[in-house]
Amino acid sequence: MANLDSDIPENKHLKQAINHLEKVLEYAPMVAEGRDATVHLTPEDWQVVADALFNMSAPDDTFPDAITDYGLTNENQTITLATDDYDIEIEVVAS
Repeated sequence: MANLDSDIPENKHLKQAINHLEKVLEYAPMVAEGRDATVHLTPEDWQVVADALFNMSAPDDTFPDAITDYGLTNENQTITLATDDYDIEIEVVAS
């Protein structure tokens, strides 16, 4: 993981990550095939989410309640989210 961008205050960084996570959770049902959903973010947005989940020591209750578990896979290139209804993979959109 890269270091946090020192030009962005940590609380703003975290708020933006939560906003992205909420949008991912809203979008996942539209692209789901059964339980599995893949959502793509820009490299910058993906990094903001990754920073919040893995680099900022934010308590789990900071994140949307629907998220029951999260992690990294694919050599730390894919963020995984688990909810009661979906297993979501967040990947960087191909350029």
